[in-house]
Amino acid sequence: MKKLYPLLFLAAWLLAACSNHEKDIVSISGIIKGLGNDTLYIYGTDRLYNRLDTLTVKEDKISTQLEIDTLISAWLRFSDGTEIPIYMNKGEKIEINGSATCLDSLYIKGNTANEKLSLFRQKIERDTTLTAQALEDSAKVFIQNNLTSPASLYVLDKYLVQKTSPDFPEIKKLIEGMTGELKEYLYVENLLRQIETAEKTEPGKMAPYFQLPSSEGKDLKRTDFKDKYLLLHFWASWDEKSKESNQMLRKIYKDKKKHKDFEILGISLDTDKDLWKEAIENDTLTWKQACDCKGWNSDIIEQFNIRALPTNILLTPTGKIEGRNLTQEQLEERLKEIVKEKKQTKK
Repeated sequence: MKKLYPLLFLAAWLLAACSNHEKDIVSISGIIKGLGNDTLYIYGTDRLYNRLDTLTVKEDKISTQLEIDTLISAWLRFSDGTEIPIYMNKGEKIEINGSATCLDSLYIKGNTANEKLSLFRQKIERDTTLTAQALEDSAKVFIQNNLTSPASLYVLDKYLVQKTSPDFPEIKKLIEGMTGELKEYLYVENLLRQIETAEKTEPGKMAPYFQLPSSEGKDLKRTDFKDKYLLLHFWASWDEKSKESNQMLRKIYKDKKKHKDFEILGISLDTDKDLWKEAIENDTLTWKQACDCKGWNSDIIEQFNIRALPTNILLTPTGKIEGRNLTQEQLEERLKEIVKEKKQTKK
């Protein structure tokens, strides 16, 4: 009888160990019609899940298990480059269903975050009449109704942050309403740092100091354009929208004689000096050009909070930031005002 106790204890321990192991597993299954045989990838979006897992699809069917020990936010990446957010926790059974012809409308269930986000994404995808403003309003309502859900961070990023000119005060307000757990996500920490930088480069603030090598081989800095309005134009030779923007600036720069108090400085995000100089010549860019060939890693990108190309920033003669992303009409109107202001000061 004495020998039986250790055996019973060992059996109980093994049973508990197996039970705990099962709790650390998340199962993923489902059918995506038309996907056939494929390999998908799941990778984490924060420090809680910093690995890459593969997910095999056979005849449209998904079936796999992953070991995780907490709620994690991840991306499900398809072979065509489409990425779908997915949320998983230990012990959950995640189910993915939909069609390969419309991956943005996949329905993912197994927890509240996946289900609510799936319904939101499907609603957005189906409503073709939604204006940009209506889309933003819908995103804000979703976030305000899901202040404890990591799905809110995806909606915040996709519909409110990833814009040419995000409304950072509004974004900060939404983050302030979220739970402390969400605020600890690496994404939120990075976003708040980005907002802090953006606030330093708002209209009315002094432009940060910069010094960059020019296309002529000399260093250019802000003080080289003293007593002039200076338009900083961030662009790249590989960006199609930048070419359109340069074309617009060429029209404005033609009237340079009328606007002696105005200058343009093109700041390229190219990493290849030859391609940069070739673009300057081919596109007939006659204003000053600068580039340190560091691309998005250039210090000036962070200094001026550049998140998209092209971006323009208008500086006053005293070095203050007057405006960002001015249209051709706005620039032309402002130049007319500058000429009038100059005439009045001469009287």
